[in-house]
Amino acid sequence: MKHRHPADLYAKAAAAALLSTALAGPPAAAQNYPITPAQRATAQQVAQAGVPLSELAPNAPDQHRVRRGDTLWDISSLFLKSPWRWPELWGMNLDQIRNPHLIYPGQLLVLERQGGRAVLRVAGGNGSGADTVRLSPRTRAEPLGEGALPTLQPHLIEPFLAEPLVVDATQLQQAPRIVATQEHRVLLSRGDRAYVRGDAAAPLIDGQGQPSRFRVFRSATPLKDPESGEILGYEAQYLGQAELRRGESLRQVALADGQTRSDPVPATVDILSAKEEMRTGDRLLPEPSREFRSYAPRAPMAAVEARVVSVYGSAVRYAAQNQVVVINRGTRDGLESGHVLALLRAGERVVDKTDPARTMLQLPDERNGLLMVFRTFERVSYGLVLDIVDSVKVGDRLVNPR
Repeated sequence: MKHRHPADLYAKAAAAALLSTALAGPPAAAQNYPITPAQRATAQQVAQAGVPLSELAPNAPDQHRVRRGDTLWDISSLFLKSPWRWPELWGMNLDQIRNPHLIYPGQLLVLERQGGRAVLRVAGGNGSGADTVRLSPRTRAEPLGEGALPTLQPHLIEPFLAEPLVVDATQLQQAPRIVATQEHRVLLSRGDRAYVRGDAAAPLIDGQGQPSRFRVFRSATPLKDPESGEILGYEAQYLGQAELRRGESLRQVALADGQTRSDPVPATVDILSAKEEMRTGDRLLPEPSREFRSYAPRAPMAAVEARVVSVYGSAVRYAAQNQVVVINRGTRDGLESGHVLALLRAGERVVDKTDPARTMLQLPDERNGLLMVFRTFERVSYGLVLDIVDSVKVGDRLVNPR
């Protein structure tokens, strides 16, 4: 029987068990992960085995006291050459493997090396107060607290969970639009009032079950596949938030001949927040419910070959560390939040000056850094550049990390 690496076993047996919620969800829901008892046992066994010593970072410490400001990615990078392989290193029970955010400031992480492999365990808190999680001899489950360790620095991605929106060719055109302003104002900002009309077949009304909070967007920019030129979607420009005060209606107007006419009365909205000033023609889409997203870093199970579609920000051509890019793969391609991909820098074409025939050579692509997917749509995804050697540009390749 062919020997398989623990990482392969873990990926197949416990992929569902590795998802960790970045925002605290209901504790009961956290227990409903779809794996069989046999898969759970295999996952736990492989996780307990740890990683080969050769996979440890060159200067991996024997222990690390978790501090405020640490992230799961920081700690994984501290101990491992390949931070996305943290589940193999985390030699704890399966619940903790599934939810690394049960690690808190004050806890002591101890790296144990034995038999050519290494595991990481929690030794306990420092007894200094509120930041400490005291471990008792019994098993217990606790909801996540605000002090629990995040995967990444939240401020790097939180704006993008609300701001970018990828729509199809007609979605934004059919959305309710701002048609007028108070006092004929050209631009709107926080605290201003505006008047909105919906599609003729779907007027903007208030009432039970109808949305009352909206996000405001402007004309969408096409996202083109660098390889095929196909438009994968349209990225709408996020402007701010609005709240519905009165829905659309009709007003009967008496005419001189005794007849009446029904004039449409637009809906009334108040601008709650404005990232940029709004104007007539801008579109409204319902504010989605708050989502609990998974950001546990891990390599995709299936092979991925992707390209950078755009760098987020209209005036930006190149991306550096901690910047966001759009890639040409999404949910239909199996991408999920938390997937880590390697960024590649295209090899140059050079002349072999040692060859009398002056043959043209294509140098191999070299890894340029790592990216983590944090928001997915059907055909595109948003990713955060975690570390980088050189700048990232449109057309750069992404593949599974090794």
